[in-house]
Amino acid sequence: MSRKFFVGGNWKMNGDKKSLGELIQTMNAGKVDPNVEVVCGAPSIYLDFARSKLDPKFGVAAQNCYKVPKGAFTGEISPAMIKDCGVNWVILGHSERRHVFGESDELIGQKTAHALESGLGVIACIGEKLDEREGGITEKVVFNQTKFIADNVKDWSKVVLAYEPVWAIGTGKTASPQQAQEVHEKLREWLKSNVSEAVANSVRIIYGGSVTGGTCKELASQKDVDGFLVGGASLKPEFIEIINAKA
Repeated sequence: MSRKFFVGGNWKMNGDKKSLGELIQTMNAGKVDPNVEVVCGAPSIYLDFARSKLDPKFGVAAQNCYKVPKGAFTGEISPAMIKDCGVNWVILGHSERRHVFGESDELIGQKTAHALESGLGVIACIGEKLDEREGGITEKVVFNQTKFIADNVKDWSKVVLAYEPVWAIGTGKTASPQQAQEVHEKLREWLKSNVSEAVANSVRIIYGGSVTGGTCKELASQKDVDGFLVGGASLKPEFIEIINAKA
């Protein structure tokens, strides 16, 4: 089964209207592979701005949301609000949410369930820290994180799994194409055993962690790498190169 290549840009807490406006102009003018699904994760305060300026062929994602539609949750945003801005995706469980803001597997699972029930697509992030990889428990960690997500998913067509080894995010260290392929393949096997063979074959598993124009082509050639979640490089013109990694 052919899985449509998926490239997400996670802008994180970066940019202003001027710099993001320039980035959006570059993206709108760029020649991009029409066989790739592209989604840009904008800071929540710029979701409206990004959606109104970006060419409709590009999707937009929020970088987080809460697990209920509305209420006394100061500082949070809900899937209903995200959809009201014309935005159809949300990134959940990013390692910075897990490790900087202390979000638990359980909370990420609850957010995933609510986002999907609200009609958003979810880019669900998983990944091990350096001490976990060195301790030989990479699989145990990512399978456990995946289970909390999988237990909350009814429709897998709206889910993209993003494997992001925490030790490779923003550090300039990239997992080798072989390391990435190995984890992606194991994840697919886990899905086959714990969800279904159909889901294992159809769900897109993308790689994140210091993806650049220089590293993207070899990563993209791996059998089970179905795209990328790009951090810093998504704010630069080279993001176009990464989108076209398969071209």
